[in-house]
Amino acid sequence: MWELDLLLIPFLEHRYDALDDADKAAYESLIQEEDQDLFVWLMRRDWPEDPVRRRLVQMIVEYAETTDNDQYRTL
Repeated sequence: MWELDLLLIPFLEHRYDALDDADKAAYESLIQEEDQDLFVWLMRRDWPEDPVRRRLVQMIVEYAETTDNDQYRTL
């Protein structure tokens, strides 16, 4: 889903390198999830049950909400 790319790619490009190894592993695991699950989580309709995954999803959502991602909105 294109909508997911609008949230995941900017986070990957700007925040991934600063994550610790556990969060990097959680991110890599997260992007293997079904698009439908990712969409529900990233659109704040529900949160993952796993606390590590939930925290990472919250980090991605917060980054998207507080960052100017106009370059991706116009594509």
